[in-house]
Amino acid sequence: MPFTIAIDGPAASGKGTIARALAAHFGFPHLDTGLLYRAVGAMGGDPVAAAQALTAADLARPGLRSAEAGQAASRVAALPGVRSALVDFQRRFALQEPGAVLDGRDIGTVICPEAAVKLYVVADDATRAGRRAAELGVDPAEMLAQLRERDARDSARAAAPLRPAPDAVVLDTTAMTIDQAVAAAVVEVVQRRAG
Repeated sequence: MPFTIAIDGPAASGKGTIARALAAHFGFPHLDTGLLYRAVGAMGGDPVAAAQALTAADLARPGLRSAEAGQAASRVAALPGVRSALVDFQRRFALQEPGAVLDGRDIGTVICPEAAVKLYVVADDATRAGRRAAELGVDPAEMLAQLRERDARDSARAAAPLRPAPDAVVLDTTAMTIDQAVAAAVVEVVQRRAG
């Protein structure tokens, strides 16, 4: 059975960085599931139809890392029809041998509830806003407002709200360097693989 690593958490918590590092460390493929929603949001038109027609090539579209694409992703991710259309895509990815790393907001709770490792990565709001503002070259105060709006929408949606799985390990990266956060995540995976 494949060894699936599910990493969830709010925007700019460090989950994507940790996921990419774990995938490289263990030699697993990685899927940033947020890109699926960003691509659907960027495609315009009927979001459900866009989700049903999504291909791997759509994940390479320019501009998917912008703040605007993130807001569009959050809006379309609240639509049950979009979520349903993308579930199979994500689950197929997770079943690759010898394993896979997926990061998003509902991987451990909805997409891969049987994942071998579930991490829920968090950081305080100001730290997350500072990280994302530096990444995008925007005003930290404006980014803080956007992150809080998105967190509220993602946590309140009826379909697959943002929340940790009951058996997830919470990893607070607020005061951690990237290397420290990755090292802590590697320890969790190694322990689960050994067990």
